[in-house]
Amino acid sequence: MPLLEVDRVSHAYGKQAVVRELSFNLAPGQIACLLGSSGCGKTTMLRLIAGFEMPSAGSIRLNGVTIASEKEQMPAEKRRIGMVFQDYALFPHLSIADNIGFGLRQQSAPARRQRIEEMLELIGLANRGGRFPHELSGGQQQRVALARALAPQPHLLLLDEPFSNLDVELRERLSLEVRDILKRAGMAAILVTHDQHEAFAVADMVGIMREGRIEQWDTPYNLYHRPATRHVADFVGQGVFLPGEVISRQVVQVELGRLDSDVPMECGLSCAECQRDCRLDVLLRPDDVIHDDASEVKAEVIAKAFRGAEFLYTLRLASGAQVLSLVPSHHNHAIGEKIGIRLDVDHVVTFAQGR
Repeated sequence: MPLLEVDRVSHAYGKQAVVRELSFNLAPGQIACLLGSSGCGKTTMLRLIAGFEMPSAGSIRLNGVTIASEKEQMPAEKRRIGMVFQDYALFPHLSIADNIGFGLRQQSAPARRQRIEEMLELIGLANRGGRFPHELSGGQQQRVALARALAPQPHLLLLDEPFSNLDVELRERLSLEVRDILKRAGMAAILVTHDQHEAFAVADMVGIMREGRIEQWDTPYNLYHRPATRHVADFVGQGVFLPGEVISRQVVQVELGRLDSDVPMECGLSCAECQRDCRLDVLLRPDDVIHDDASEVKAEVIAKAFRGAEFLYTLRLASGAQVLSLVPSHHNHAIGEKIGIRLDVDHVVTFAQGR
């Protein structure tokens, strides 16, 4: 049985629909992410699960018990759902140990002390319980906020843009630490973010949200390599679309060569399957375009971004179309230079032209 079931939930502020018939399930111990741009409804969905808002339609069940619907609303404090906020919300006048133990006041002193020690050990701050929040780094404060939410042993943990106040390097490192902490605690969680790198680093399943709906609920791998819609393809990762011509049910021709698809292609227009001479757009990721000095196909370097181990090259083809290519950084080519390229595409992703 799923731990969390969100079934056709809708919510509006006045006449403005924010969440529209949204559904997904979360298994015990699974980490999920609602990913999307500002205004897509992801934070509102988190507030509906937490109990801060009431759905206008649909239902939310936790461990098989309805906690929210258009007819009933379980109080937030009775749901056993923990929450980590964007600004940590630590109490500055309390020690780290007392912050972590804030939600354990109903327990006996020995039980409370033991649980605080377990949480300090889990987050790697075993000997720092006597310190105060201002004595810790931003990353350490975030881990304390996580420990405080985990201490009462909630059924589910919600994280609202938890890394947005941190610099990029710390954000990437802490996202991996948070995933490790949650997995070691066996805690199911839902993260809300607009940053796909955070989503992919932390989550087992990701829902791409747009205008209050989930366009695709899938693993990070499938979202990148098998996007269900053009919006998902554009939102996740980097890539460009090249025009293609269908040669057969599973072969498409683009400027850089023929591509064999492991599934029949669909134009998405009037025909159920693409036929010869159908036109469509083919998604090419930077890792699909390989630098190969031996290739007869040449492309001009028109931009380059150094990424340490790699360059991200923007290349202009003979037709004027542009593609991206990730190239090991010892291949340091100048702007205006022409280099050989070839395609190495494992997942052929196509969409109807202009759709």
